[in-house]
Amino acid sequence: MLTDISLYWLTATASSSARLAREAPRRTEPCPVPVGVAVFAHDITQSVRPLAERLYDIRHWSEFERGGHFAAMEVPELLAEDVRDFFLNIK
Repeated sequence: MLTDISLYWLTATASSSARLAREAPRRTEPCPVPVGVAVFAHDITQSVRPLAERLYDIRHWSEFERGGHFAAMEVPELLAEDVRDFFLNIK
């Protein structure tokens, strides 16, 4: 996380990155690409499957009792296994 923050700080790109995210158009059309979702217990927001299924082709949904927004740093073994499962079972 410190590396990410340092890159934004040292290259003075934090504001342009935030602006890009803020001004990006919100998608309201369905996305046909297969999607895998990992919901971690301590994330900042919680995904709601019925809402996600309105726009996305959900093929893999996992809910974990631990981990949060930075799951790759907090519980890398759980995330890696979940990503493997998604790609092994996608057809």
